[in-house]
Amino acid sequence: MTTPPWFDEVRSWLPADGDPARPLIALSTVAPDGYPDTRHVLLSDFDEQGFFFHTDARSRKLTELRAAPRASFAIAWPELRRQLVVVGDTESASAEEATTAYQRRSYYLQVLAWLNDAEFARLDPAEGARRWAEFEAAHPYGTLTPPATWAGIRIAPTRVTLWHGHPDTASRRTEYTLVDGDWHTSTLPG
Repeated sequence: MTTPPWFDEVRSWLPADGDPARPLIALSTVAPDGYPDTRHVLLSDFDEQGFFFHTDARSRKLTELRAAPRASFAIAWPELRRQLVVVGDTESASAEEATTAYQRRSYYLQVLAWLNDAEFARLDPAEGARRWAEFEAAHPYGTLTPPATWAGIRIAPTRVTLWHGHPDTASRRTEYTLVDGDWHTSTLPG
């Protein structure tokens, strides 16, 4: 497979996959009532085939993606006058990829993957802190593996839009659209 025309610029905008400072993306899925459902998640990884995020398999977003396997996300860097928007089809990541992403997460996020469920959310904050501390004491740093509920999703892009702001002239968007296996490029007003 050839490298998509958008990939090199996106790679220059995003931190390397091993960088622990993962950006937050505004992820949108389609709810059963047909309305978009948006929330922020960490972008875990990316490559020429797509963009990965990881979440709890019991989450609303995964339920929505099972019913309608399409999503979009946006990330903005106002200070750099940049914005990236991706639209695409979704699929489950491999178990190996999901495990690698889990191992790259901070210890806090690894623990969160184990404890962050509806029951824990309903706990009084003091009780939640007590249970969190007990879990950490029983599972020291470096000993955790992904819980069975850990799920990875790849968004395989069908459209990638890069917005470039310019302080002294009009902004513009470069849009790449996948049509019958080929990428087509358009320059659009900002």
